Amino acid sequence: MTARPANAHQARLLKLLRDGGPSSRAQLGDLVDLSRSKLAVEVDKLLETGLVVADGLAASRGGRRSHNIRLAPELRFLGVDIGATSVDVAVTNAELEVLGHLNHPMDVREGPVAVFEQVLAMAAKLKATGLAEGFDGAGIGVPGPVRYPEGVPVAPPIMPGWDGFPVREALSQDLGCPVMVDNDVNLMAMGEQHAGVARSVADFLCVKIGTGIGCGIVVGGQVYRGTTGSAGDIGHIQVDPYGRACACGNKGCLEAHFSGAALARDAEEAARSGRSPELAERLAAAGGLTAADVSAAASAGDTAALELIREGGNRVGQVVAGLVSFFNPGLVVIGGGVTGLGHTLLAAVRTQVYRQSLPLATGNLPIVLGELGAVAGVIGAARLISDHLFSPA
Repeated sequence: MTARPANAHQARLLKLLRDGGPSSRAQLGDLVDLSRSKLAVEVDKLLETGLVVADGLAASRGGRRSHNIRLAPELRFLGVDIGATSVDVAVTNAELEVLGHLNHPMDVREGPVAVFEQVLAMAAKLKATGLAEGFDGAGIGVPGPVRYPEGVPVAPPIMPGWDGFPVREALSQDLGCPVMVDNDVNLMAMGEQHAGVARSVADFLCVKIGTGIGCGIVVGGQVYRGTTGSAGDIGHIQVDPYGRACACGNKGCLEAHFSGAALARDAEEAARSGRSPELAERLAAAGGLTAADVSAAASAGDTAALELIREGGNRVGQVVAGLVSFFNPGLVVIGGGVTGLGHTLLAAVRTQVYRQSLPLATGNLPIVLGELGAVAGVIGAARLISDHLFSPA
């Protein structure tokens, strides 16, 4: 993909076609503030670039039927979601439909060189299936603060060896296409906004609870990143001044008390202390425990597992309640690997938020689990790069 929209009108048309699918000129005219003649000029220019193509006759609205317009069907985006313990890679078309998706276990602490070797191998595997001859752009999510738009991680607590690594530049050379990089939770928010539970919401929070904890902030339909790109780093809000040591160097952070790693540690303690026969049995069989084990134990009615989930949900809810009072969102989405804990976790978060925040902020506030699961991040990554490419150069 070498062409870019020449102006803001063309950029708007491309994004409407991405988000709404094939449309007639008349339908596009209903959505943009352009005269029919000006709209015709801009659509014709986009057709000349090859970014859009004619796509059959549109439904009649009286008079001569026009052709539908759609984004070029051969456009391909690569979405990459790097987590603390695994990597997801997907190929999408221009409408951000996932055509192929791979997941592979990977420890982000192995460093950028090893991780990107795995990413490139997975991208090559997807290409080999015939889904894409090449990629027109790639979006990358990493589990730490990112200086945006340079695409450089900055002192990420759970990513040793990544500080200052030129992710955008390095992968752009390896993939041979434009690359954009962002924090993984921002991409989860963008994925849920594009194709998930937040489709019709302009102002919302997306809380990701995995190995770490972060929050995507969407204001007026746009991700808010802050001055330097670190907005939403709620995992390092203090919930207990005398609490546990955190990987960031401080004490009592939310992430130190409730995240995938903290939950696994607490579960092992419950198992060894005799408080949870169910978890003890699982620990003996596997040699270690994960959030999935806690979820399974809770489903089996294990009292200790249920209490761990409720305590964690209360901690998260305590922080989210403050965010809700400050930001007044229209929706709170809970996502990430720990959402396997399901409605026990959700109920605890809701209880704290509804109890602590003002009724005006919570009266019509849904707090829900994300819809997209493992593909939220890769769809958000494709959305990120398409936002960049569907903007004037």
